[in-house]
Amino acid sequence: MPTPTPLRRCTLMLAGCLMLAGDKSPCAPAAPPQADARQADARQATDAESPATPVANIYRQKCERCHGADGGGTPDGYSKPFQPDQSLEELTTIIVETMPEEDPQLCVGEEARQLARYIRRQLISRSEPAPEPRISRLTVSQYRNAVADVIGHFAPSARQRNETSNGSARRGGGAGGDSEVPGLRGDYYQSAGMNKAHRLGHYRSDNRMEFDFGSEAPVPSLTADQFAIIWQGALSADHTGNYEFRLSTENGARLYLNFDPTPDRRALRDDSSVAGQQALIDAWVGSGEHRQRTARVFLLGGRSYPIRLEFFKYLEDDASIKLEWKPPHGTWQVLDYNHTSTSQPDRVFVSQAPFPADDRSLGFERGVSASPQWQTATMHGAVQAASEVVDRLPLLAELNELQGQQRVARTHQFVRDFATVAFRRPLREDEQQLLPTLVGDDVASLESGVRRAVILVLMSPSFLYPDLTPDGEAPTPWTVASRLSFALWDSIPDAQLTRTAADGKLQTRDQIQSQASRMLRDPRAKAKMQGFFRHWLELEQRDLAKDEELYPTFDEAVVADLRRSLELFIDRVVWDQDSDYRELLRADYLMLNDRLAALYAPDASADNAKLDGEEIKRRARRRQFASEFQPVDFPPEKRSGILTHPYLLSAFAYHNNTSPIHRGVFLTRNIVGRALSPPPMAIAFKDDEFPKELTMREKVTHLTRDAACMSCHSIINPLGFTLENFDAVGRWRDSDNQRPVDPTSQYTTAAGATLQLASARDVANFAVESPSAHRAFVTHFFEHVVKRRPSEFRPGLVDELSDRFVTEDFNIQKLWTQIAALVAAQDFDPPPKLPSEN
Repeated sequence: MPTPTPLRRCTLMLAGCLMLAGDKSPCAPAAPPQADARQADARQATDAESPATPVANIYRQKCERCHGADGGGTPDGYSKPFQPDQSLEELTTIIVETMPEEDPQLCVGEEARQLARYIRRQLISRSEPAPEPRISRLTVSQYRNAVADVIGHFAPSARQRNETSNGSARRGGGAGGDSEVPGLRGDYYQSAGMNKAHRLGHYRSDNRMEFDFGSEAPVPSLTADQFAIIWQGALSADHTGNYEFRLSTENGARLYLNFDPTPDRRALRDDSSVAGQQALIDAWVGSGEHRQRTARVFLLGGRSYPIRLEFFKYLEDDASIKLEWKPPHGTWQVLDYNHTSTSQPDRVFVSQAPFPADDRSLGFERGVSASPQWQTATMHGAVQAASEVVDRLPLLAELNELQGQQRVARTHQFVRDFATVAFRRPLREDEQQLLPTLVGDDVASLESGVRRAVILVLMSPSFLYPDLTPDGEAPTPWTVASRLSFALWDSIPDAQLTRTAADGKLQTRDQIQSQASRMLRDPRAKAKMQGFFRHWLELEQRDLAKDEELYPTFDEAVVADLRRSLELFIDRVVWDQDSDYRELLRADYLMLNDRLAALYAPDASADNAKLDGEEIKRRARRRQFASEFQPVDFPPEKRSGILTHPYLLSAFAYHNNTSPIHRGVFLTRNIVGRALSPPPMAIAFKDDEFPKELTMREKVTHLTRDAACMSCHSIINPLGFTLENFDAVGRWRDSDNQRPVDPTSQYTTAAGATLQLASARDVANFAVESPSAHRAFVTHFFEHVVKRRPSEFRPGLVDELSDRFVTEDFNIQKLWTQIAALVAAQDFDPPPKLPSEN
């Protein structure tokens, strides 16, 4: 038996704390997998060039003097190690043109190619950090999603789909209803004294929650003195975070959010008691004076939540109501059809347990430590989830019509099913026997028993650690399904994927990829994709505040609109049929509303000709546009995809001027895909110390002229200067400090070639053709999807995926399904040869 690691000791201690005397706990952890022997064998097999081979002798004779025996550089030669961002072709070109320094002609042709392969495999891979153990825990996002979906699996409409349908994806991953349209369904009632819902006079779908009825009746079939309206449906949340709601009225109103819908809610009760659930905002007692009430709630992105707004007028002079919301990173806006529908989703459990931040030391979130703080958080989360299950037990376990031992038997089956869903596999025999014993046979104590069972299940390593495949065992179909769902949704498999695994239809790459393509249609996939772009584009790390005197119109509302504009542009590109990475970089349009068009395209007209009602409904139903945002075309030289989106241009700029350095670093690392060393010295940019007549380009050139700086700034500055036609808020400009802007530069590629750059489009065109840029994008994407480095799976994986990415016309959706399928089936097939080196 292997020596327990700290992580294994933590899980063993945790299991021991929860284990009942004399019983084998279902949370008993499997032995943590060690380094995969097959991966080690594959690495050894592909590393044919050992130190004793002829190519190793060539390296010692022609390269070691300058680059060192291990490729890390020498004080008297080339001081830097070989860079992993160079492809085989690029490194071969560098060797042919520059090595050895005294006579490059000594190493050319096939010898140069063999040497490049040797350097990449024996030296660069050796300098990379060793792969960590394969075991990893759920990240915070994965934990919240998984707990929500485990409980949501037993909600009424989800249960009905699981039993009667093929489990096809619906909006929100749990929204029911057969006739979903944008907006909320409004039921308009005639009141009669205390009976506010005396008679249904009208119903319709309302697209915007802002009404000023004045002294008139809202519809002809009602009287103006007293009436009531109930709006209900689904609210879709795009992002995880805090949402604020504001209700304004002079009458009586209540807002309910994320509740369990009940069959009959027409009574409009004055005590606000709805099956034990409280209103989020309660302004039921009207005074005739206009007032506002606000509330905040934390929601998970990529999901739909039940929403209900109740309103009544009783003898007041006027009637009006407005419901606004403020999403994360947004501003106050009236809730409208872009985020509502008439479907009736189930309640979503949203864990409120505070978790420590996930590790991001490698540049992406991953679950690599089980600290005491994390274990405490999982305990709090399990207790909260258990309370949720117990409070809703009759609904979730279908106990309402059962009594006595039938109720006990159904509860026993419920906890078994709950564990099966949480563990993402069939239960072992001992687990099936233990769970009912926790619940017991006493009808009076079933709830406390269910609480114990739920806490035990959600504290189990079988739930908290997504991939517990023992050493030497091939992954089961349920393991494949679990890997696939976490790669695409950061959550557990749905009912259809579980059935597919049980039916033995997750055995081949084609079968797995077919399921992956289906799962991309779920909004949870869209939420995860947006999370990738927030990470890749560094959207959470920048302050966009600007000098109010220099940019008086660049306020909080513009910043929120710009972020929404960027998200809509990304959605438009990624979720199009082509899903083309090249359009991300080279598109010549922006998604603008009237406010942004006035700032960025005052002379352009959006493609928003007057649409008839049917076209508006069609686009709204398909979510083809949001509010008034429409594509606005620009001359190709003035806009080039995300490189010139005003949000990013503003983010990578100072509060009062541009910043070619910040913009250049972003382009270098994230777009072009080249590594940069830490600066040898930190030099602050002090604008007031430069002569006033200098342009920003001249200031940066002066600041970075030192030879130590230019080792990196010879790469950074030419890229950053191409964006100098855009000011600090991303508007086009022809002059800087009353002098013409000069965006031209010479840029030296990693392969040593020299490019003439004159615009952002030149950078975009270079990235589209650059293997380094492709590998950088694929690497960032892989790390976000899988929460691991590609090198932990097998050498050359990024090259393999990048080559396929190019072959598939840079289709981002296909790249995602290929990554997900590859990771899910990683132990099914032997590692293929690298296409770029066949």
